[in-house]
Amino acid sequence: MSDDAAPGVAAPAAAPEPLSPREKAAIIHRIRMLMEFWAITPEELEGDGPPLPTPPAAAPAAVKYRHPQSGETWDGCGAHPQWLRDALLKEGFTVEQLRVAAQGTG
Repeated sequence: MSDDAAPGVAAPAAAPEPLSPREKAAIIHRIRMLMEFWAITPEELEGDGPPLPTPPAAAPAAVKYRHPQSGETWDGCGAHPQWLRDALLKEGFTVEQLRVAAQGTG
């Protein structure tokens, strides 16, 4: 697929064959009908058009580990944070002591 193709639309594999005048007229008629149906003006087709809406941000991951004294948290994704390493190796906490109780079980 080429870089300038619309999302979800495959680029043609090869250049299309030239259209006959009758085929071209039928395609133009179809385009005009679609533009009328969707209330699209020719001016709206010029330029880049309105910006596409940005997708909503993903919800933050649930906290799985919390330091009982500092309150620092980690969601369990990615590398272990330094506070977790320190809590386990230097401060004497266990993983179970740092694990946040599951919410809404039962």
